[in-house]
Order: sequence, then C-alpha cells, then structure tokens
Amino acid sequence: MLGTDFTTGSPDWLDLGSPDTGAAAVFYGRVFGWDFVSAGPETGGYGFFQQDGRTVAALGPLTEEGAESAWTIYFETPDAEVTARAAEQGGGTVRMAPMDVMEAGRMAALTDPGGAEFAVWEPHAVKGLERTSENNALLWAELHVADPEAVLGFYRGLFGWRWAEMEAPGMTYRVISTAVGDQQDASFGGAAPLQPGADKARWIPYFATDDADVIATSVQESGGSVLMPPADVPDVGRIAWLADPFGAPFAVLKPAPTM
Repeated sequence: MLGTDFTTGSPDWLDLGSPDTGAAAVFYGRVFGWDFVSAGPETGGYGFFQQDGRTVAALGPLTEEGAESAWTIYFETPDAEVTARAAEQGGGTVRMAPMDVMEAGRMAALTDPGGAEFAVWEPHAVKGLERTSENNALLWAELHVADPEAVLGFYRGLFGWRWAEMEAPGMTYRVISTAVGDQQDASFGGAAPLQPGADKARWIPYFATDDADVIATSVQESGGSVLMPPADVPDVGRIAWLADPFGAPFAVLKPAPTM
C-alpha cells in the first residue's frame, strides 16, 4: 500500500498542470475539500493542495509547449541525472532535463517508450506527499499503455520494479511493487493495456474515497465530467473515472472491505 516512507520507485509527488489554476483550485476544493496554498510569488503560480494541513498534491500552470491539462505522477529517485540518462538509454524521452527546484529537490520530466508521461523527484528539503492512502488522497497509480509488459521492463531498468499478473475481465492486469520489502505490501499501482477508444497512453492517479457515487455527482455539478460511471470491481472496490473542467483525467476508488 502506498505510504509516505518513500523508497526508490515509489510515487512520492503528484501535481496538476492546468490552464486556469484558480478555477482548478475551486473545482478540487469542491470535489475533495482540498485547500490551495501558494508556494510563493517566486514559484510562478505553483502551490499545494492540502487537507488538514498536509500536502496531498500540487497545482501549477502548464509549462510545456502544447501541453494538455493533466496530472503528473512523480517517482522517487536518489539521482535524477542518473535516472534521466537511464530513461534515454531504455528508449524513453527526456522532456525536461533534471533541474533544481530551489532547495526542495531535483526533478526531471520523462516519457516512457509507450508514450506515457511521468516525472522523477530527487528529494532534498521536500521529501514528498504528506498524506496518502486516506480519503481524498492518492491511493493508487495506474499505467495504461499498449504493451504493458514491455514498458514495465523499462521501469524495472529505472527503479527495479516488480509486478505480479492477475486476470481481470478481458485483460491481464499487472500489480506493480517497488523493489524493497514484501511484494504485496510494497505494491502501489498497476498496469493495464489500452482499452479500445483510449486516446493515449497515460498514468492515472486514483484518489481514495468513501463514496465514489457522491464524488462522481460532485464532479458533474462542479463542471467536470464522468468518463466511466461508478462501478464495482470484484475484490477491488468501487471505481469511477472522471475528468476536471479542463479535461485532466483522474479516478476515485472506494476500496473493498478487507477481512
């Protein structure tokens, strides 16, 4: 399960690039109850989504030419330079070369060989998210790509990830874990093949909720859209795929009860 004691390859940061950060902050405040706290005038409009004073995600303006509004998942690395080089050598692309984010840490924006965009975070003063796996916080990270097995091999080269196959309706799903510890306990996400009609490969963040139906209704009432209505997935929970008013997709999950 995703926690906040991050290791190499853990999802340790999450931010949204939006063409209207003010409107995005209002939307997610209504849907999840998040507060937006500016990181300061020197950060160009970047800031933090917080709940109960703890950071659950971040928000900033779009910075890449031609970029669409989207959530970006960051994975922990001890050395952003080394990871960026390994990504290129493994068939990926470096969209933004490693750079310092003041004293907070060092980051790089990358694209895997299947076309899914992600980023890496080398923590310094800012270790990562302060709240995960609780209601309205990041719970799961899911990769949708044409050839999951091949692309996961790329990530294994970067982070040492492990994965286990499980059969799901109409597909083989792969549960991803970091390289350290019990494989089930270290799981944080999954990989699925692109479904018919999917527009591009991508990482999708899942936020925990105690009521996926209420969240889906709130999204619609707040100007967003429902991409996949709430549905029960056996042994997983109740899931909905959603998008904010600017088209950034995300998902919510009410986990199935555990024995």
